Amino acid sequence: MEFKSNNPYNGQEVAKFKGLTQNELVDKLNKSQKAFESWRKVPVSERSLLFKKAGQVLRDNVAEYAKIITLEMGKPILESRGEVNKCATVCDYYAKNAEKFLANEFIETDAQRSYVRHDPIGAVFAIMPWNFPFWQVFRFAAPTLIAGNVGLLKHAPNVFGCAEQIADVFKKAGFPDDVFQNLIVHHDKTEIIIAHDAVKAVTLTGSERAGAAVAQISGKYIKKILLELGGNNAFIVWDDADIDKAVATALTARMLNCGQSCIAAKRFILLEGIYDEFVLKFIAAVKNLKSGDPMEEDTKIGPLARKDLADQLQYQVRNSVAMGADLLLGGNQSGAYHEPTILGNVKPDMPAFDEETFGPLAAMIKVKTIEEAFALSEQSRYGLGVTVCTTNIEKALEYAHEVSDGAYFINELVKSDPRLPFGGTKKSGYGRELAKDGILEFVNRKTVYVKN
Repeated sequence: MEFKSNNPYNGQEVAKFKGLTQNELVDKLNKSQKAFESWRKVPVSERSLLFKKAGQVLRDNVAEYAKIITLEMGKPILESRGEVNKCATVCDYYAKNAEKFLANEFIETDAQRSYVRHDPIGAVFAIMPWNFPFWQVFRFAAPTLIAGNVGLLKHAPNVFGCAEQIADVFKKAGFPDDVFQNLIVHHDKTEIIIAHDAVKAVTLTGSERAGAAVAQISGKYIKKILLELGGNNAFIVWDDADIDKAVATALTARMLNCGQSCIAAKRFILLEGIYDEFVLKFIAAVKNLKSGDPMEEDTKIGPLARKDLADQLQYQVRNSVAMGADLLLGGNQSGAYHEPTILGNVKPDMPAFDEETFGPLAAMIKVKTIEEAFALSEQSRYGLGVTVCTTNIEKALEYAHEVSDGAYFINELVKSDPRLPFGGTKKSGYGRELAKDGILEFVNRKTVYVKN
């Protein structure tokens, strides 16, 4: 099977890729087992040095890696460079902290000595998405590999060029052969991979449907799985908020990566006292965003990664308007490009409220009270994160326990940080990436008990 990636901005072919045959795939899986047997014995200090080198490789080649991101999925080039540099930070973070995170945990019992040690488990199979094609992979790879596991990557077909460049990072950094392998395969090979004895766990970032399907296969073979799925984050603005700051934060929260982010703010729940001011200022800010060729430095809005994604967003816009939403800005589509769009008077049961909108669409929702705002925030099958904008920090903190999402941000957009655990609840998935939690997801927390 042959795959190809196309530039969503102009439709031009970026590259072609030859898929693995069945025998080639099995050979790679077998090699991962052999690589694990030696990699697990490499001291954590040496693995850490290799990740420090990987971070430097990313920085040294940021222009090359950013270019392939932009060509394959349309991210503005400035954001692509930022993504590559963020990958370097996660490599640095685990290079600095892995030994501490993986150290034995001594626990006082009636034994002479009892503790928990952290051993690697084997090959971890990663199914990764196209929207942050470098960051999502390194977010998995840094903690997983530094713990002594080996990695198998099945990337989204439209960013196979990114996948090859990621494999190149590990090669240039001096990692042993087969510790990280890129699998150019169709999703119909997923079960074969998960079923292989070398694979001990699966991590997937993607859609709710993909997560459910892969979780079912993983359950069949009793393989641990971590899921980071969709989101429909609420961005709540109280009456006392600094509106100019809130609008600036909201603009990034919604329009970063052309809105193609699971943790993007999608439902803007505004107290009625500031609704009109916020909406007018947000519209003005969106109008100032330059749309165009994502390879140009000043472009803020490029195409969506594929035309079908723009088609889906257009469907959600039209249906929401037909159900009573007000079209305040945009609303048009041309191929893979969709205008930044703002809808007002959005209500529950409209697609713009109920569904994940993966693109530059902002849904404005008016409420009378803070309690109503949080009630509407919770009215979602997703649970990734919530933002609250207010000058009353202490009061906002009182509501943190009432939010069921995996993250609660005050006066800041929801984002992932290597130093903090990241993950969701409900249909947004389960498990945690990053921080100490991320490195412990794929280790054997082994109890050791010694008594004379």
